[in-house]
Amino acid sequence: MNPETIKNWITKAESDLKVGKDEMQTENPATDAICFHMQQCVEKYLKAYLIFNDKEIRRTHDIGELIKSCSEIDKDFEKLFDINTDELTHYAVEIRYGDEFYFPSIEETKEAIEITEKVKDFVSKKLKEKGFWLEK
Repeated sequence: MNPETIKNWITKAESDLKVGKDEMQTENPATDAICFHMQQCVEKYLKAYLIFNDKEIRRTHDIGELIKSCSEIDKDFEKLFDINTDELTHYAVEIRYGDEFYFPSIEETKEAIEITEKVKDFVSKKLKEKGFWLEK
């Protein structure tokens, strides 16, 4: 486990969160872009946890699959399914490509941000419990 690698994943995740939250404050927020960045943030936090635990990460955007991989290390990660975290997967690809583009509502976007904040807090706590200190 390379602490610098984990730190880089978390820094990138935080950038996604910041971009999304900043955009949400605009007069006409681009909800599709915000939700995409929320999905990316969650994906990166989960991958950082897997890397911390010396697990190989697959090239996937599937949040449910990543949660399952994390659950093999710590069963507590299964709790993330209770807050519909895996629903963010739809924002990775489907929202950006296809014949019919989808634009999430403001309510859906707020929910995506809330879910992302919960995952961030959850993973940060788990990393701290295992001795990885996240600098603010």
